[in-house]
Amino acid sequence: MKPITNETYLKWYKDMSFWRKFEEKCRSLYLKQKISGFLHLYSGQEAIASGITYVMDLKKDNMITGYRCHILALAMGIDPKKVMAELFGKKTGTSCGLGGSMHIFSKKYRFYGGYGIVGGQIPLGAGIAFADKYFNREAVTLTIMGDGAIWQGALHETFNMSMLLKLPVVYICENNKYAMGTSVKKSSCIKNIFQLGLSYNMPSKLIDGSSPLKIAKEVDKAIKRAKNGKGPTFLEILTYRYRGHSMSDPESYRTRDEVIEQKKNDPILKIKNKIIERKILTKKLLKALDLELIKKIDECVVFAENSDYPPQNGKGPTFLEILTYRYRGHSMSDPESYRTRDEVIEQKKNDPILKIKNKIIERKILTKKLLKALDLELIKKIDECVVFAENSDYPPQNTMYNVVYSQKKYPFLK
Repeated sequence: MKPITNETYLKWYKDMSFWRKFEEKCRSLYLKQKISGFLHLYSGQEAIASGITYVMDLKKDNMITGYRCHILALAMGIDPKKVMAELFGKKTGTSCGLGGSMHIFSKKYRFYGGYGIVGGQIPLGAGIAFADKYFNREAVTLTIMGDGAIWQGALHETFNMSMLLKLPVVYICENNKYAMGTSVKKSSCIKNIFQLGLSYNMPSKLIDGSSPLKIAKEVDKAIKRAKNGKGPTFLEILTYRYRGHSMSDPESYRTRDEVIEQKKNDPILKIKNKIIERKILTKKLLKALDLELIKKIDECVVFAENSDYPPQNGKGPTFLEILTYRYRGHSMSDPESYRTRDEVIEQKKNDPILKIKNKIIERKILTKKLLKALDLELIKKIDECVVFAENSDYPPQNTMYNVVYSQKKYPFLK
């Protein structure tokens, strides 16, 4: 791991302070209705982003996470102006204003979300890692989830597959003690979440989430293990969020005293005390630094406010509903008791093939007699397909494995 110097502590303080202030500004803008939709704040968890990215190769390694994603995106190097613009729904944002708070994305910085489905990013992270292994890219994927995602079936399937294939991936659970408003104590049958990894023979460990140094040391070991071809690691980072699950959270599940008590372990405060203790900067200079950070955040807000909204008819997703009808059942075993024969007959009056046939006759492209001859040709062609299939042999039982997971294509599969 890179040495920890005074410059390291100063960078950690700058980054974490900027991130905290950035999101507090977002909170203020949300209350002023300048930011809308969902907004999940990271306040209290900043040491995780600092520690992880300190040991990542930011030119190669990837990251994917859930919807509490603003700060991790910034930590990966994404321009804070573009993140703010995305929160404003402006076209200068990371997703052209079409993703919003939960869908920060940057291919350039290998930050693949910002993923809105709880636990949905876990198999995607394994997929990114699989691609890196397949193409021999010396990269690791950091796949991050909250404690609320650990009981999703996708996690367990992914853990099993990741160990079988020895994928270059590090799984990190940000355990902030509450899945939305439900305490981990009430939702989990095991006290230590990291033990889930042990069920799959995956190296797993619990880490103090208030120390970027402790996080960096353990993540560094996990990254090295992955890059050495030994497979994944599962790390549970015990942390705490000072704000609600989202802006609509009344936080009725915890007391004010609990939050105040947890703030005594604030990672930013601990780094600040370390800087003063080591005489890296004085309190006065730290205060001046904080003012610089506020100025930088104000510039982000101005950039977002002055940016245009994406055009309604411009580039962006389009949703089309195609209304159709099937004349047969859902499958061969479908008794079709949910509809009448008369309904099907009525719908067949709008048969697309019949409509095209009538158009051909109307335009005198072919006569009815020639169309009938064409139909006979098609039936003959289909009969040839049936004969070909009937005369073919069944595959040996191991063929599917050899074709799909061939050693030639995937030499790491043994």
